[in-house]
Amino acid sequence: MTAAAERPLLFLDIDGPLIPFGAVQPSLTEAPSDHGNPLLARLDPTLGARLLALGCSLVWATTWMEEANEVVAPRLGLPRLPVLDLPEADGPGLRGLHWKTRPLIEWAGGRPFVWVDDEIGAVDRQWVAAAHPGPALLHRVDPARGLQNADFRALGDWLAALDHPS
Repeated sequence: MTAAAERPLLFLDIDGPLIPFGAVQPSLTEAPSDHGNPLLARLDPTLGARLLALGCSLVWATTWMEEANEVVAPRLGLPRLPVLDLPEADGPGLRGLHWKTRPLIEWAGGRPFVWVDDEIGAVDRQWVAAAHPGPALLHRVDPARGLQNADFRALGDWLAALDHPS
């Protein structure tokens, strides 16, 4: 990929993909203050480097909003990231359409993107296929396990196919 502006976007949720809801994983480093959220201890600090290595422009797509930069990014070794402006509530729309889907497509503006979330459904996939003119990968993560090696392989394979279309 040539320039940062050309890089695909990677919209990233926190709860589920980065903070799994399943069995507690022991932290690999001494955890900073939990900011009142004991689930922060479940963050794997190695995920930040792995996400950066994908070569995408990372964007928070999470209800954490700006707090993602203040609390989560430092624990993962990530720089401040742009934050997708999400609606306050689930307004009128298609039944089953995730409330992040429309703002995410607007932000992408036709640019290739990956969306990593634990709440992606069939209606979201249909909506993106119909409304987004560029390539898109909607990658659902098992919220009990969070991002795993298999998820990174799937993301890497999709991104490699963008660079080398058949």
